[in-house]
Amino acid sequence: MDNNLFVAFHRPCIGREEIEGVTAALESGWLSTGERTAQFEQEFRTYVAAPYALAVNSCTAALHLALAALNIGPGDEVITTPLTFCATVNTIMHVGATPVLADIDADGNIDPESIRRKLTTRTRALLPVHYAGLPCDMDEIWKIARENNLFVVEDAAHALSASYRGFPVGAGDPVRSYASDAVAYSFYATKALTTGEGGMLTSHSQQLIDKARILCLHGISKDAWNRYSSRGTWYYEVSQPGFKYNLSDVQSAIGIPQLRNQEHFREARAAQAHFYNHEFCDFRGLELPRQPLDSVHAWHLYVLRLRLDELTIGRDDFINQLHAKGIGASVHFIPIPKHPFFADYANRAENFCPRTLDTYPRLVSLPVYPSLRFEELRRVADAVKEIVHANSTRTMVSLAAPTC
Repeated sequence: MDNNLFVAFHRPCIGREEIEGVTAALESGWLSTGERTAQFEQEFRTYVAAPYALAVNSCTAALHLALAALNIGPGDEVITTPLTFCATVNTIMHVGATPVLADIDADGNIDPESIRRKLTTRTRALLPVHYAGLPCDMDEIWKIARENNLFVVEDAAHALSASYRGFPVGAGDPVRSYASDAVAYSFYATKALTTGEGGMLTSHSQQLIDKARILCLHGISKDAWNRYSSRGTWYYEVSQPGFKYNLSDVQSAIGIPQLRNQEHFREARAAQAHFYNHEFCDFRGLELPRQPLDSVHAWHLYVLRLRLDELTIGRDDFINQLHAKGIGASVHFIPIPKHPFFADYANRAENFCPRTLDTYPRLVSLPVYPSLRFEELRRVADAVKEIVHANSTRTMVSLAAPTC
């Protein structure tokens, strides 16, 4: 396959502003956490309508810091979803707590009714993940948390630019004074906003962010660029054992223009998702992602669900045939119970999630990103339709223009 003809699953959208920002950061002589990172934090909290923000080196770090700042630890249980990247569950284990898995709903997000069934006297926190960029049913999750005196930490790795009930993910619901204790975002290479590696933790609690900020940098009470005391700039104090989770100014120089382009990026992905939905709506072998009326989908991922009873091939063969046609595709995610390390948890009755296990073999993620050209989008759609048409268990509609 000619690499020039291959439609990559993802291609970062990096422009002249990012390049010039990095150059300016390098020429400034200050490369680590400094004024550019402080600016990035300020602009980010404005964008998501959260009063406090802390830039970190990954979403994993943000989740870990949030749980640690909430004093969640040994003997505690944290309920999360099995349809997520392993980092979500790893961070629960990093603080010594026990992950408990609640099943998913029809959209792939954590099901509040399943959460209710998994509650015990040891439950301390809920950790929902906004799957593919579609906000979870936060009203029900906040309600469960309030009824049971639980913390809520949102994994919004996919959800930057998404909104729920008219407010950005991260803002909560100011009208009813609902808000999660913390929200974690990812700036990994494939995310809507990329700094190569990076993340952000936001909160409506200054106390939580202040504690997370100290934990973020070895437990030191002052950042290096802002360190001053009566003893001079050399003096610092370690108040507790912390981590090395800070974000550099070089990365923040990439993040600032990326953040300013988020609405444009989201609109581009939404248009691509709409195109896919229009192209695939006539095909019985495909179940399309849904757009609820009360949310704005970030469309970080476009996830098809194959109707395997309508097809003569499985998901793995489906993806292999896409690759053979020069189309990059992936699976999000291999559920937590499927990984060998988590086998002990998967075998516990309280972690049985049948809907997740039924959904996993049907998941296919297609390319969706701002730099995806229309001719590439067209090739992806045509390849999917050709494979479905050739491997149907019954006579399909034609490959002509869809009727929906």
